[in-house]
Amino acid sequence: MTRTFIALGATLALALGAGGTAAQAQNGKTIAHNPAQCAAGAGPSVMVTINGVSQSKGTLRVQSYRATSQDWLNKGRWINRIELPARAGTMRVCVPLPAAGHYGIAVRHDLNNNGKTDLSSDGGAMSNNPSINIFNLGKPSYKKVGFDVGNGVERISIAMRYM
Repeated sequence: MTRTFIALGATLALALGAGGTAAQAQNGKTIAHNPAQCAAGAGPSVMVTINGVSQSKGTLRVQSYRATSQDWLNKGRWINRIELPARAGTMRVCVPLPAAGHYGIAVRHDLNNNGKTDLSSDGGAMSNNPSINIFNLGKPSYKKVGFDVGNGVERISIAMRYM
């Protein structure tokens, strides 16, 4: 159990550290949430259902990456970032993507809105809900988080994890 907590903490730190700022991002852009980008006939995009948000406080940050070793959770390599007020339970976030391809999603719940990873309280999640352990230092391979998106809307569900 301790190994899982250590790995989750490392995951949260990676997700936050990988975010950087819009000025640092090579191709990243913070955008407003627009559910219409996941409507019938829209795309390419992914509708992410996020289960298990612990509290209705703080900010939920959803970032898309290309699922490649060069991009996944690497600083400044995210594509789009959407930040929303957190709501306890299940949240749905539409993430537009630049083209059909192979992508990964990282989510962080910043409970106290301080912009930092608080290992004792903040939560995190990744596409395909990969196992997180001490051996992968909380950074699962891009091969484990990657999923394909065509020209339409892909739908995925992920589960939040907290310390």
